[in-house]
Amino acid sequence: MTSRTTGGPPGPGTAPQPATAPEPSAPDPSAPTDGTPEPGTGTAPRPAADPGESSAVAPRLLARAAFLTASLSVAAALLGLVRDQSLARLFGAGRDTDAFLVAWTVPEFAATLLIEDGLAFALIPAFSAALARRARGAAGDPVRSLVAGTLPRLALAFTAAGALLALAAPWCVAVLAPGLPDPALAVDCTRMTASCVLSFGLAGYCSAALRAHRRFLAPAAIYIAHNVAIITAMYALGGRWGVRSAAFGVAVGGLLMVALQVPSLAVLLRRRGHGRTKARPAAAAPPLDVPLLATVLLFALCRQSQVLIERFWASGLPAGAISHLNYAQKVAQIPMTLSMMLSTVTFPVVARALADGDTERARGRVERDVAVAARLVLFGTAVVVACAPQLIAVLFQRGAFTAGDTSATAGVMRVYALGLLGQTLTGVLVRSYFSAGRATWYPLAAMAAGIAATWGIGAWTAGSRGAAGIAAANAAGISLTAVLLLAGTGRRGVPLRARAVLRGLGRPLRAAGAAAVAGGPAAGLPAAAPAGLAAGAVTVTVVFVLLGGAPGARGLLPALRPVRSLPRRLAHALTR
Repeated sequence: MTSRTTGGPPGPGTAPQPATAPEPSAPDPSAPTDGTPEPGTGTAPRPAADPGESSAVAPRLLARAAFLTASLSVAAALLGLVRDQSLARLFGAGRDTDAFLVAWTVPEFAATLLIEDGLAFALIPAFSAALARRARGAAGDPVRSLVAGTLPRLALAFTAAGALLALAAPWCVAVLAPGLPDPALAVDCTRMTASCVLSFGLAGYCSAALRAHRRFLAPAAIYIAHNVAIITAMYALGGRWGVRSAAFGVAVGGLLMVALQVPSLAVLLRRRGHGRTKARPAAAAPPLDVPLLATVLLFALCRQSQVLIERFWASGLPAGAISHLNYAQKVAQIPMTLSMMLSTVTFPVVARALADGDTERARGRVERDVAVAARLVLFGTAVVVACAPQLIAVLFQRGAFTAGDTSATAGVMRVYALGLLGQTLTGVLVRSYFSAGRATWYPLAAMAAGIAATWGIGAWTAGSRGAAGIAAANAAGISLTAVLLLAGTGRRGVPLRARAVLRGLGRPLRAAGAAAVAGGPAAGLPAAAPAGLAAGAVTVTVVFVLLGGAPGARGLLPALRPVRSLPRRLAHALTR
């Protein structure tokens, strides 16, 4: 199972220097905060913020960022469900859908590498460092220099990679799914989705630049545009093009992701060009931090390769196995995605604390994020395990998606759910490794160990256990990665107290197990799937809370303090 978070961390830029270390959370002197007019509106620019100001600015920033990210991510997740429901309704879970899902590997990889966990880890610190240099009065405009020095090269690389993928589509399909009965259809779909390498790369670049400038609305909305394009294409063209219509929607959606962000970024770059640095000599374009870029991209690539392993082994199973794995994964990972939203928007706080040398503040922030995220995902895991058949029936059982597909998908999803805690911990902990904006190879080694376990267990179980065995391999591999990342934080990342973190997981783990055991029979009592889902979810909630799985006020409020004023900031956040 792969992570589909919608936020991200750092990116290509100069390596941190003693006097000009990247300050990912340093407030941009021209970035708006509550009650402060924006530059370019006739108001004199504010002075550069000093390190001590970060604690005052971060809560306001995180409140807006968390609200926008959470709201639009939930909307995108719901549209993603509608997209998968439409795919199931129109094309079922047979050979055509399997062929499209092989091509779907391209946008899945592109999203992880270029928008979420990969390029963003390198770009956000680079843009933050450029903003900090501008605030200190550096010559020229460091932000424009960074764009001029990186965007053309990256765009050329994205274009070349996309063209190469389109040309090599037959070979890629043969490698990804050697047992696929209709490779020609998968090749056609792959050639259309290959355009995502360029469009997602540009979208990820814009997203990182906007987030560094404290602009979160457009980056958080890109998956909404993408899903709308796919859904529209399937219903408008599905009758004539079949499942190829979904691949066409993927290509169009990628273009919309770029178009949604370019205007905002263009305004920022044009506006930031005016002011006190206008007449000064232009600053030299900083080089790409190749070691950092290599570590983050290889980590993201390694993590996403779980999908390749799944589809490789599933391609030799009966038709529909790839589809069952896909639908199960998409639903099961929703709790994981929601649980990681807080750590997504608090990443700059951790990065700033490390830049200031305040490891205690960084450790406290990461440990609170782990505690809250783990409890949320364990609650979601209990719901998924208890109510899997009812959940799949409500979401997908209509049209070409049969009751047999529901039973098979629910069984796989229950196994997938066992790895949700590992997925969440991996997503939270890896940010602590890259928050200093420096290259580190340990996360890649931990992920490689998990992938090796996934491959070995999958090879052992796929033949005897089918899709459920492949899902078990996924869960075991990512759990191993999470354990290794937690064990290595003391020496290579934020120095977490690993034993204390593990002790803190004991009660919610027990509560989740008991809640899942109690919720399963409750969900099976009503004959109708919606009623069963409601009964199971209520039972899980009650048992989980009574057994202490949910954090109490003392534990929850400090962790969520940055977002405590979200309702009051709704109107302000949406009108910026």
